[in-house]
Amino acid sequence: MERHITAGIDGSSESLDAADWAAWEALRRGLPLHLVHAADEPASRTRLPELDAPAERERTALDHAAMRLSYGHPTLTIRPSRISGPPVPALLAAADSAETLVLGSRGYTTFAAFMVGSVALGVTAGASRPVVLVRAGERPEDEHEDTTAGPYRPVVLGLDLDHPCDEVLEYAFYAATIRRAPLHVLHTWMVPLVPSASADDPEEEKARALTAALAPWHHTFPEIQVREQLIHGRAGHHLLMASTNASLMVIGRSIAPGGEHLGITTRSVIHHVLCPVAVVPHA
Repeated sequence: MERHITAGIDGSSESLDAADWAAWEALRRGLPLHLVHAADEPASRTRLPELDAPAERERTALDHAAMRLSYGHPTLTIRPSRISGPPVPALLAAADSAETLVLGSRGYTTFAAFMVGSVALGVTAGASRPVVLVRAGERPEDEHEDTTAGPYRPVVLGLDLDHPCDEVLEYAFYAATIRRAPLHVLHTWMVPLVPSASADDPEEEKARALTAALAPWHHTFPEIQVREQLIHGRAGHHLLMASTNASLMVIGRSIAPGGEHLGITTRSVIHHVLCPVAVVPHA
């Protein structure tokens, strides 16, 4: 099966910004870009402009997005496709064959939360492949230190040492490689506010566990500059702070036997981080 990046298009400005991010990511990875528009088709036209015009704009959004991106990225192979049906199952099916699925999230101001809609949340919670959420207004230069010609900001990996899964680590290391960016690996933990006298400080043990988890990937990606950081505190807060100078945030999502869900930390991150966030599913 051909590898590719897929972006969901719905005619909104945030989906167009996400598609532009996906185009750059496809170029970085040397892959084609698939643009997918998924929606229930109206049974018929009403001949009332106030009702038909929004549906018509949605139908033409895919063509407009493909044309706009082809002008901006003339060397990129772009393949648009329409899928009739409810957006969440259609996008989940599209994600199955994609290297990464990219969706848009509405942002307000620099420090305001994302407005992540039910479609983006449903797809992120259930996708079998990585999903990247890109906030509205995200620009290519936002990933760089100064201009688009400058070095990339670090890729930040929020790592759960209880589940240091290969899928998440590989995604983060490769994302840093194609950007020639440093990788900042962050692990946070919480301990009781008043530990018992016999309680051990977990920092030394966690430092060994973090080094062990990253060791094989240092050998696979020896050119990547990796910064390891252990912080006591809430993961969501510290990941938010780390995102202020990141080109991309990478976090994992456990595929639970009981069904599709997003954990508290994952929800906090996707609603509040200040850069694109990749949610990588793992067993």
